[in-house]
Amino acid sequence: MTRQSTPSLQPLIGGIIAALLVVISFNSFVVINPGQAGVLSVLGKARDGALLEGIHFKPPLVSAVDVYDVTVQKFEVPAQSATKDLQDLSASFAINFRLDPVQVVNIRRTQGTLQNIVSKIVAPQTQESFKIAAAKRTVEQAITQRSELKEDFDNALNSRLEKYGIIVLDTSVIDLNFSPEFAKAVEDKQIAEQKAQRAVYIAQEAEQEAQADINRAKGKAEAQRLLAETLKAQGGELVLQKEAIEAWKEGGAQMPKVLVMGGDSNSSVPFLFNLGDLATQ
Repeated sequence: MTRQSTPSLQPLIGGIIAALLVVISFNSFVVINPGQAGVLSVLGKARDGALLEGIHFKPPLVSAVDVYDVTVQKFEVPAQSATKDLQDLSASFAINFRLDPVQVVNIRRTQGTLQNIVSKIVAPQTQESFKIAAAKRTVEQAITQRSELKEDFDNALNSRLEKYGIIVLDTSVIDLNFSPEFAKAVEDKQIAEQKAQRAVYIAQEAEQEAQADINRAKGKAEAQRLLAETLKAQGGELVLQKEAIEAWKEGGAQMPKVLVMGGDSNSSVPFLFNLGDLATQ
């Protein structure tokens, strides 16, 4: 009997090896895109040095790369505190931050995921920073000095998050609330201030009216004085005219001299002239 030849397994094995080599080669490199940073872990241990933008080699089968988004992140964080005058104050902040790419290895070792960073670092430090800022002022000052409150909050938050590799870019106060008791007190104070301002206005108006009465009285008194002087001056002219008439009566045929005022009303000077002189002209 002739012996049948079995097909060779070498081509199959060769193909499998080639495929494994291709898979291994593809898994030996990792690409870090712009806005990302990677952490290389070999056998579960994070290696020092972050993987920044570009292509990087990693040991196949025994390594993994955790990729972090280092672009701007935004989260809204609530916070509560007591003010200097022991009033309850609550706020909500919008925090814009990003991870420091150079420190992502330490972030991976200490915090892990981005969700852990927000819940374990950003939120608690936001709360503490708000307490620091609110405790410096009364609740009324916190409302009227809102920009100063935010500045103190920003300074405290920046210094606290910086050591965790978190860079704060901007913060915004979305809402600022206080207790209903203080809201009622503010309303009552505003009403009292409005009434006080109204009283001041009425007093000023009365003072102006009184001054106007005084000015009118002064004007009336001055008018009466000028009238008295005018009447006095006119009385003197009438006496001169009366004397001229009496002289004419006693003199018989002699024509009387007539008193005539000058043309200037402001500086009128009486003078006499003989009617007989006019008759002969």
